[in-house]
Amino acid sequence: MLFDPGISIKVFPDVYAPDDDSVLLIESLEVSPGDEVLEIGCGSGIVSIHCAKAGATVTAVDINPMAVECTIVNAEDNGVEIKARVSDVYENVHGTFDLVIFNLPYLPVQEEGMLEAAWSGGEDGLDPLRKLLDGTDEHLNPDGRLVVVTCSLMDHGRLDTMLETYKVKKLGSRSLFFERLDVLEISR
Repeated sequence: MLFDPGISIKVFPDVYAPDDDSVLLIESLEVSPGDEVLEIGCGSGIVSIHCAKAGATVTAVDINPMAVECTIVNAEDNGVEIKARVSDVYENVHGTFDLVIFNLPYLPVQEEGMLEAAWSGGEDGLDPLRKLLDGTDEHLNPDGRLVVVTCSLMDHGRLDTMLETYKVKKLGSRSLFFERLDVLEISR
């Protein structure tokens, strides 16, 4: 999908602002009209808005209530409909989806606070991915796929072990000044 710089995004206080990882994720996605999409950790809503503009039916969730409100406002400002609600990964999610997207909090740090939750992935950087994979059977359609952003700072030995029973395809990659980001498509 092409990144559309014309999409207007407001960023509320304590909400993760779109950055290089968001653009890489958007540019790595393939979304078709009619796809049922769930974005976990929607932040400002920029990824969800791109998906909705591509014709998908989008549900967006975030653990941060301010991010949910930000996504709702940005969706309205950009003329798209997105169902948004507060949820810790799948906690308040019902139904199944063709595509589940999560720009994971992937840094291997343990930090407290709502904004810090946007990048704190726990000691090995994999805590959010564990939660995501735990709900896959219940929320992903049989031919569905997960798309996540990973980071070179994560524990890749553990990441490989976590994903060994899945099909994994790299959709995109970008090197930044202190890390390499990869967008992975994970399916059964």
